[in-house]
Amino acid sequence: MDDSALPLLAEVTRGTTVESRHHGAVVVTDAAGKVVWSLSDPGLVMFPRSAIKPIQAALVMAESGAMDAFGVSQKELALSCASHNGEAMHTEPVRAWLKRMGLSPANLECGKQDPGTADALHDLYSGGGHAGPEHNNCSGKHTGFLTVCRHMNVDPADYLDPEHPAQAAVCNTMAAMCDVDLKSADLGTDGCGVPTIAMPLHNLALGMARLADPAGLSDRRADACKAIVAAMAAHPMMVAGTGRTCTALLTAGRGRFVVKGGAEGVYAGAWPEKGLGIALKIADGAGRAAEIAMTHVLRRLGAIDDAMWRELDATTNPELKNWNGTRVGEIRAAGALLA
Repeated sequence: MDDSALPLLAEVTRGTTVESRHHGAVVVTDAAGKVVWSLSDPGLVMFPRSAIKPIQAALVMAESGAMDAFGVSQKELALSCASHNGEAMHTEPVRAWLKRMGLSPANLECGKQDPGTADALHDLYSGGGHAGPEHNNCSGKHTGFLTVCRHMNVDPADYLDPEHPAQAAVCNTMAAMCDVDLKSADLGTDGCGVPTIAMPLHNLALGMARLADPAGLSDRRADACKAIVAAMAAHPMMVAGTGRTCTALLTAGRGRFVVKGGAEGVYAGAWPEKGLGIALKIADGAGRAAEIAMTHVLRRLGAIDDAMWRELDATTNPELKNWNGTRVGEIRAAGALLA
């Protein structure tokens, strides 16, 4: 991807000098696919990564009846959308949810991962524990996949295989929500092993717009979309965790909008009040740039009001500090986002 062909969205300073520049693209659409605002080419092809999780495991589980069949709570539904820190608040519900289905973390095929915060890492190892697949940031999503397997009464083994009945349902649902032709799309593999579908940025925004405004969907799918948005809004800590921008935005939004970040500088959002979906991609994959870009896009669209903006002070223009705690620079929106 040629950074110079995309607009500047964020920059990082050290002292008064700009040390790094991050270019990217932003697309905002309504549920009919109409582009209402964009920076750069809406047709930019990328992998949505974890930004698509609300449409991935959560939607299939909620609309298929699997959620009701296994008593999945609103908090667990939010957890199925998560890229969490692997804190106890995340791992304990995953274990309990799996146990309720007669399964265990051994059934998760996402791989082991250390917790994402220093405190959670210390608590785990100082207590004689070790990282397992339940600590993987995607364990909630994978537990959602296993819930679908149980509901379909199919063997959960190899549930990440694109040909597995549960995973096929997941891929078909993502393709339908985002209007992507699976036959022509490039199917990659995400960090947790799940298939990920390459698509234009516009199509990710479209999927999120339909999540925000599901009026044109079937009643069952529309109800599932509403349940997912409500769950993410009600349980911000389940979606990410301590110190995370995603959780900070969801907390400040108080249900007005939902957002979800993904690897390699991808971020997506849904604004139900206006029926809009947002998708952005940072060309060099920098998550720090994607976070500040999404915050400023929401502000520019009007989704973040003055009170929310004040609450998000540490997120809108984050300071950079060295190991002594001394301020050495900042991350800030730039270029096209300030025009």
